[in-house]
Amino acid sequence: MSLIAKVCGITHNDDARMALAAGADLIGFVRHPPSPRHCEDLESASAGIGMRGVLVAVGDDIEPMIQEAIAHGLGWVQPYLPAGARVDALTRTRAAGLNLLLPWPDSPDQPAVDADQYLWETAPSQTGVHGGSGQTHAGKFPPPGPFLLAGGLDGDNVRDRIEASTQQQRKHCRGADAASRLEASPGRKSIPKVQQFVSTVHAIQL
Repeated sequence: MSLIAKVCGITHNDDARMALAAGADLIGFVRHPPSPRHCEDLESASAGIGMRGVLVAVGDDIEPMIQEAIAHGLGWVQPYLPAGARVDALTRTRAAGLNLLLPWPDSPDQPAVDADQYLWETAPSQTGVHGGSGQTHAGKFPPPGPFLLAGGLDGDNVRDRIEASTQQQRKHCRGADAASRLEASPGRKSIPKVQQFVSTVHAIQL
């Protein structure tokens, strides 16, 4: 079974369809106005993407994120919430019939949450932003279960980053996520970079 390739930070439908044509398994749409990858028109950008679509949002409450994902036919929610809201978010997302991709920053002392899938990424304390920074992390504090690896990845480095992880970490690795390093300009994707990333991820054998 090949690893999952998630292409995030999509802002336009032609980029979303290009990523799908390249074989991307998940397509991420950021709904956070401070981000250069904020998707202004989610209805247009996500048209035809369906259950492979991932709503990426920042807030204090999971419910508006759930409702927005359902309204646009997306199958996943990637919520940036206070740590104390994670368990409730998992329960409510499952009840709504959606998949939860739980952000897990590479930082210590996080309360345990039994999520189905985690996104192991660079901590905001290092980057100053939630995801999409283009910066790598040290890989010291892995999630407690299956994860997608994120943080400064592209087609040139994703294989090395995954293969350099410990045997236990590779056991839980289910794929990789990339955003800013796949761009031709902020918010717009480069076709060759997306194609290279997706094909490289799919070719990795663990």
